[in-house]
Amino acid sequence: REGLLAAAEYLKELAKNGGTVVFVGTKRQAQPVLTEAVAKVKAALPEGSNFYNLIDRWSGGFLTNFDTIKRNNLDEILKLQEDIASNNFVTKKEKLLAQRKLDKYTRVYGGIVGLTKLPDAVFLIDIKREDLAVKESVRTNRTIVAIVDTNTNPEPVKYQIPANDDAVGSVKIILDYLVDAWIEGRQEWYKLDKSKSSETKPEQKSPTIEKPLKKPKETKKK
Repeated sequence: REGLLAAAEYLKELAKNGGTVVFVGTKRQAQPVLTEAVAKVKAALPEGSNFYNLIDRWSGGFLTNFDTIKRNNLDEILKLQEDIASNNFVTKKEKLLAQRKLDKYTRVYGGIVGLTKLPDAVFLIDIKREDLAVKESVRTNRTIVAIVDTNTNPEPVKYQIPANDDAVGSVKIILDYLVDAWIEGRQEWYKLDKSKSSETKPEQKSPTIEKPLKKPKETKKK
């Protein structure tokens, strides 16, 4: 429990200070849980709130070769979106091919579109599966927050959350708690200094979490 509390406090402060984190959950059990978390953040915060995610797969070189990933994939997604919206094509076939390319790129990189520099941190649901993400995070000196199961080496993880990373129920409890912390921190960031970001706050006020973070339910290890 102490690990989860520390991780949540870190993410809250990171969000409060305008930082960025990428939530990674590519294993089958984690994908629907992370998808729900993404929807939760979108409902609570304005667009562009720096809640990035990778659900389909980790793209090799994402951290160690970020400039190339951004140029060849993230920027390309934005260009394709603009071309399709403006119908900048001579034939219907060109537009169809562009849409197919956009769909392909979005499946892998859609959750990190808008990221302009290396994230401050990564959250990993399964560090054994995401071993490449761990290695790249270490090489680029990114802070790692992760669920740490008994069959993994926790050494590279700064904020360790001991739990069963195969138990959907445990993963959901942990992710919900961390997401609530992120939302709370980001809402405070909007209130403290809107000029820190070019994000535009919509007319409709985002919900405010007034109560302090409750202690999470116990999670069982294997």
